Amino acid sequence: MIMKNIRTCLLVGAASALFATSANAQEAEDAPRVVSVQPYIEVNQILSAELQPGDDVVTFTQVAAGIDVNAQGRNSGASVSVRYERNIGYGDDAVDTNTVSGIARGYVSLIPRALTFEAGGLASRTRVDGGGAVSPNPQVSEDAASQLYSVYAGPSLSTQVGSVEVSGLARVGYNRFEADNTVFDQNGDPVDVFDDSVTYNAQLRAGTRAGDPLPVGVGVTGGFYQEDISNLDQRVRDVYVRGDLTLPVTDSLALVGGVGYENVEVSSRDALRDVNGDLVRDAAGRLVTDEASPRILAFDVDGLLWDVGVLWRPSARTSLAASVGRRYDSTTYYGSFAYAPSSRSSFNVNVYDGVSGFGGRLNNALADLGTDFDVLRNPVSGDFGGLVSGQEGSGLVNSLGSVRSSAFRGRGVNASYQRNIGTATAVIGAGYDRREFIGAEGTVLEAVDGVIDESYYIAGGINRPIGRSATFAANAYVNWFDSGTDNGDATGFGASAAYGRSLTNKLTARAALSVDYIDSDFTDEDFATATALLGLRYNF
Repeated sequence: MIMKNIRTCLLVGAASALFATSANAQEAEDAPRVVSVQPYIEVNQILSAELQPGDDVVTFTQVAAGIDVNAQGRNSGASVSVRYERNIGYGDDAVDTNTVSGIARGYVSLIPRALTFEAGGLASRTRVDGGGAVSPNPQVSEDAASQLYSVYAGPSLSTQVGSVEVSGLARVGYNRFEADNTVFDQNGDPVDVFDDSVTYNAQLRAGTRAGDPLPVGVGVTGGFYQEDISNLDQRVRDVYVRGDLTLPVTDSLALVGGVGYENVEVSSRDALRDVNGDLVRDAAGRLVTDEASPRILAFDVDGLLWDVGVLWRPSARTSLAASVGRRYDSTTYYGSFAYAPSSRSSFNVNVYDGVSGFGGRLNNALADLGTDFDVLRNPVSGDFGGLVSGQEGSGLVNSLGSVRSSAFRGRGVNASYQRNIGTATAVIGAGYDRREFIGAEGTVLEAVDGVIDESYYIAGGINRPIGRSATFAANAYVNWFDSGTDNGDATGFGASAAYGRSLTNKLTARAALSVDYIDSDFTDEDFATATALLGLRYNF
């Protein structure tokens, strides 16, 4: 979201104005190189039993191939976890599914300490309820699962011109949601789910540190953000320029503030109608755009923006950045908190506010991740549930929320905690996401204008070795979705556990069990399943 971009320029620039030294850059350059590449294949047998509302039992053979990479160097770093999986069912009514899932983040320094190129990607199998609620934990045998993709890439700049620090970035992103079947709400009406979008993001900042040459830090920032959403040719555009000041209070505390000008617009075209005046939809139930209709503004804010806040960094292990201000003709809050009491634990909180589409939210979540992490996967389905752990702390890409096609103002908070307990690593993440949708008057999107969808989510996991030849892993999640329409709410939760034992240096036997439950107002019945897995994994 564009708010995250402005916040990055202001808070990071202000932090450098108060706290920055060259020691961190030198430390990164002198860091040892670590490279781990682990390709693998798996063959598993899966049994899935429906506990509610029926009692069907189905079996699958699962064949999977993947690779996990963690490469950290002096001027580059990347973490990659990608997995392809095919589930082969039995019988005339068997469901065969193909899934690609994973996440990747990396960077390379084109000019050390000056010019960097970074990229990120996400692929995830998801489940959509009527009303647009998205869960990253579909059942392994589910044929109605959808596929989600998000990628972004671009250069970033950080250099010094005399006493002026210059920083900036340019990024392009692409996001796609593939729904094989039409999603219906409880009234039997199709839901216009997100299709795809392209995001453009650029910003440039120039500023000085407090005390060099002025007693306060001074900065000027300009930026541009645009997201083109294919559904009804929606467009989110934000252009801004602002100035900011950093006033040191103590060696660890500073007051920050900024004021500027911003123009934010959200626009779209109307939907195509047939000769009878009925809406035209494609095979997935999405509304077809009337290319001949004019572009209509749904949101237009042009004028002053401002915010004030604090920066607090009492030690290298603790940092706080918090601001309050005025944007979008209303009050806005944003900030972050990071606390690492020791090398074995870390806690992170992020508060966000901005206008974007579904794809822009995904790109922003990817960019927030570090580049040194391990992925927590469902041990039965192999799906990525949105939680990672690593040297830079834990991270969460789980705020999928609603997959409605409309642009929205998204506000929320997410937090994650990671701790190494002996040889075990435990991580938990939680968050809240609120989306107020924006639709132009006189168009079909007017029906969702002002609708608010809310999501709450918790995910956690633990992984530990047992002796020299065995491992144990457990994961759990809970998702709550509160629809802003009359379609009702949805709750999904589940847990899984897995045990692995090495038979040889490369071959591992695996056993896993999972239970999933969905309580949704969008259907008349709740769903519960239990799934068991036995299999072999070969590491090359």
